[in-house]
Amino acid sequence: MAHPLLTPRHLHDFRSDGAVLIEGLFAEHVDTIRRGIEANMASPGEYAAENVPAGETGRFFDDYCNWSRIPEFERVIRESPAAEVAADLMGSDTAQLFHEHVLVKEGGTAKPTPWHQDSPYYFVDGAQTVSFWSPMDPVREAALRCVAGSHRWETPVLPVRWLSEEDFYAEEGEWMAVPDPDAEGMRVLEWVMEPGDAVAFDYRTLHGARANPSAARRRAFSLRFVGDDARYGERPGRTSPPFPGHGMRAGQRLREDWFPVVFSR
Repeated sequence: MAHPLLTPRHLHDFRSDGAVLIEGLFAEHVDTIRRGIEANMASPGEYAAENVPAGETGRFFDDYCNWSRIPEFERVIRESPAAEVAADLMGSDTAQLFHEHVLVKEGGTAKPTPWHQDSPYYFVDGAQTVSFWSPMDPVREAALRCVAGSHRWETPVLPVRWLSEEDFYAEEGEWMAVPDPDAEGMRVLEWVMEPGDAVAFDYRTLHGARANPSAARRRAFSLRFVGDDARYGERPGRTSPPFPGHGMRAGQRLREDWFPVVFSR
């Protein structure tokens, strides 16, 4: 049986569209996540980045892989229903944590989150993947946007750097140029969201987020999980997150001392 937050429609839409809204997934953990975000911004980790170009207004902060040093994040990972819901969506017996990610756009930030797929940045191969994107503030304008069905595209989208917009890997490889979903008439999914709601999407789903022209900040918290079929996959350069010194070889399961199994049936 699926978790009570999920209906057959959720499972269908996740498989068919690659993204679905789950209302209230983190509703009981909003205050905890907000405290964790404040702790993260007060003491950024080694991968923290500022993504607003010089001369533009606002602030777009992001950071990841801090759950082991920020107790609020670990509490949410282990006590929220996210891991069980992830396993249900993936059709997996397990949900293994990949990492968490904080993304904060202050009011008046003109910088959108560029269109991208997560999978090309990661060293994860496998079809069983899910990322949760959850706002800690009401979202009306700075919304997450997902291109329906893009998780089934045969050619991955070229990964680029958010600030410089340069290619992420030195080798060109067989990549699709980053499309313009609005100009190309793609079906874009977008939701009005309350704090604690979450969009669940496949790592291969093309997604981005609007700028934040409002006066209010938009804090977002993401959790990324993988399922039974996830394996370490080689990429043509340093991945994001890089996880240096992981010691894994192509085809191996992700090491559980670094990537804990949070839920198992």
